[in-house]
Amino acid sequence: MSVSNITVFMPSVLTLIGIPGLESVQCWIGIPFCIIYLIAVIGNSLLLIIIISERSLHEPMYVFLGMLAVMDIALVTSIMPKMLGIFWFHNPDIYFHSCLLQMWLIHTFQGMESGILLAMSLDRYVAICYPLRHAAIFTHQLITQLGAVVTLRAAILVAPCLVLIKCRFQFYHTTVISHSYCEHMAIVKLAAGNVQVNKIYGLFVAFTVAGFDVIFITLSYVQIFVTVFRLPQKEARLKAFNTCIAHICIFLQFYLLAFFSFFTHRFGSHIPPFIHILFSSFYLLVPPFLNPLVYGAKTKQIRIHVVKIFHLD
Repeated sequence: MSVSNITVFMPSVLTLIGIPGLESVQCWIGIPFCIIYLIAVIGNSLLLIIIISERSLHEPMYVFLGMLAVMDIALVTSIMPKMLGIFWFHNPDIYFHSCLLQMWLIHTFQGMESGILLAMSLDRYVAICYPLRHAAIFTHQLITQLGAVVTLRAAILVAPCLVLIKCRFQFYHTTVISHSYCEHMAIVKLAAGNVQVNKIYGLFVAFTVAGFDVIFITLSYVQIFVTVFRLPQKEARLKAFNTCIAHICIFLQFYLLAFFSFFTHRFGSHIPPFIHILFSSFYLLVPPFLNPLVYGAKTKQIRIHVVKIFHLD
């Protein structure tokens, strides 16, 4: 039998089935997902409004937090509308190029979030280890440059994934994606051809971005903890440590979910597919949901301005 009889040539439309094995209850699963999405968008929008409107918050730490809020809104918005369309309106079809665009946006925003977390850790490192030089080092120009580097690094590294899929594969075993959104490996697995290059490059991007960032964030906090514990006064140690708690919480939940999702996908062959898909979705949706809540609860300046906005006593 010829290749053309058993494969699809350059499909124009793909089908996202949602959560395999849970199709009958996806309408109910969509309810908590929608609530998480709304809280993520509202919470990060409120955080962004507070940071922009209050001049006292125009400091590097809060500027980076504002960047993170923008990325969170963009990330969940690139995923949830289509996902809810699958869950609630039985609209699983997506154009092939729209699927590639969604894939690029998701992985680019993930890479940018990781880069922003690294920039935030460097800000805390300089603020605690070299407090007298912090204002001179973290100027508005440097913050702008870091934002540009973080954006370009993620966009440029992820772009070849699109090129490799578009240029290397013409025939596909199926047009059905066993996923609730367009993810790199979920698309690559559809191809009728040697996907080794795509797998290797995907791992290269993951380790180049997440691996690099985790190493330097960890080194930053090792230095921060050494400096904090050398402070003579207990009050000074607690004050310095409190400025890092929110970032540590966000850092841990972002990367722990990322690594758990990564390893279950590659080494959890005995785990049911719906567990893989649910954890992949939570990995993308939970950090944007938790970030404004964590910073709202742990950062006094933000709590004060939230109270002002809602005129709470």
